[in-house]
Formats: sequence, structure tokens, C-alpha cells
Amino acid sequence: MHEFTRRSFLATGSALLAPAFAPAATLTGAPAPATLHPPAPGDEPVSAAFPTQDPGLAREMVLVSHGNVARVKELVSRQPSLARAAYDWGFGDWETALGAASHVGNREIAEFLIANGARPSIFSAAMLGHVDVVKAFVAAAPGVQRIHGPHGITLLAHAKAGGEAAKPVLVYLDRLGDADQKLVSLPLADEEMALLVGTYVYGTGPTERIVVDAEKGMLGFTRDGAMKRPLYNRGDRAFSPMGAPAVRIRFTVADSGAVTLAVHDPDVMMVARKV
Repeated sequence: MHEFTRRSFLATGSALLAPAFAPAATLTGAPAPATLHPPAPGDEPVSAAFPTQDPGLAREMVLVSHGNVARVKELVSRQPSLARAAYDWGFGDWETALGAASHVGNREIAEFLIANGARPSIFSAAMLGHVDVVKAFVAAAPGVQRIHGPHGITLLAHAKAGGEAAKPVLVYLDRLGDADQKLVSLPLADEEMALLVGTYVYGTGPTERIVVDAEKGMLGFTRDGAMKRPLYNRGDRAFSPMGAPAVRIRFTVADSGAVTLAVHDPDVMMVARKV
């Protein structure tokens, strides 16, 4: 499951500046209207992440790099370092702007990002059809073809996304035989799925809750305000979130019917109870 809806919650754009008015005398002696000025440089609030890059802006950059050419160019022209932006969608599933363009096969965005300082990778090389680069990676680090890209997407899938221009890479990787090893989600019975679906609370804060839902035969894991992570069933009520095969989310059902989930990475990170 490599395609899923993504939505940017960050709204950016030019500030609306109110016109400036000169004070005017009135016959009644009432105070003249105040003069309105645009905000001076430095008046804008400083991001809590300063001096690191704003996470919301990095998130938007990665999102739009899947297909919004105009917005990519606008953001990079304003802040060139965004060509190298990266974002963790959850559990260490890091994705760069170039990685986003690469796994969807967007050559125009990928080439623009590289021209503006994005760091090429074996995944971008596979999509762009740079077969000699891919071969050099494999020769230098045998087995590198088995490493997954963002969201668990395989190297061979990146070559497929590159279309006709990447066909030599596809043929080469197919010949290797192990560049398309996908994580398989075991079937989950409807009654088991219904038992695990619900809201789980692990604290008193308004976002300290997890919603587990079901869609197309797979469970999804969403913390309030965060991106949904599809869960791959590994058996015995243990799951791995997309892009993080070493993480385990384990559900426990007590005799009383109470259900809890615990996140292991590898130690227990948190435990939540279904409400």
C-alpha cells in the first residue's frame, strides 16, 4: 500500500497589508484614526524550532514535491535550502523532497531539486534512469538494492515510476532478483479488526490519543493532529507502521474485554487504553 491521501495543514502566502492613513482633523474633536503601518521586518513571530527549519514548512515542501511544480519552485526561490527538506511522517519514516518526487516518478521536480542542491540518492538515480549510478552503488555496497525508500517503497518500484527512461535500471534490478522485497500484511479477520478499532488514550492532553481505524482491509494508526500510518499485520496482534518495519504496535485483550496497545521501538515507548 504505497498510495495514500496527504494533506498539508500549513497555509502560507503573502501577508495582507492594511493601507496607511494620515491623521485627519474632525469638527467634533474626536481622536483622529490611528495610522496603520505594515509590520516591520523582524516583527513576525519566531518559530519555536528556530534556528532549525520550521517543521511545518519542511512538511509542506515534501508534500508538494510529489507533484506541485509551481509551489516547489515558489518555495525554493524564497528559501533555497528547502530543496533539501526532509520530514518524519512517523516512527522514523523520513522522506526528503527529492525522495517524494522520485517515488512518484516526477522527473521535472526531481531535476529541479537536484539543480538547486538536493542530494541525489540511489532512489533518485533509479527513477531518473541513471543505470551506471545504480550499478556503482550496488558494486560499492552489495545488497544496497534491498534497502527500502520512504514508506517502504522498493528500489525497483522507483525504477518503474521512472517510466521508459528508467527501463534500463528496471531490467538491471529485475535481474538482481531482490530489489523488490515488499513487506506483506497478513490478512485480518473482520471480527478481529472490529475488536481493535477505536480510540486509545495515553495521557490527559487533548492530543494524547490514538485513533485506530480500518480501511481496505488494513488498520490505520493516527495520533490527533498527525498523519495516519497504515499498519501491516505481522501476526499475533502485532503490527508495523508503514515505513518502519522494526517497530511493533502490539494489542492486548484482557479477559474483561479491555483492549490496550503498546508501541515498541524496541523498548516500550507508550501504552494506551481503548476508551
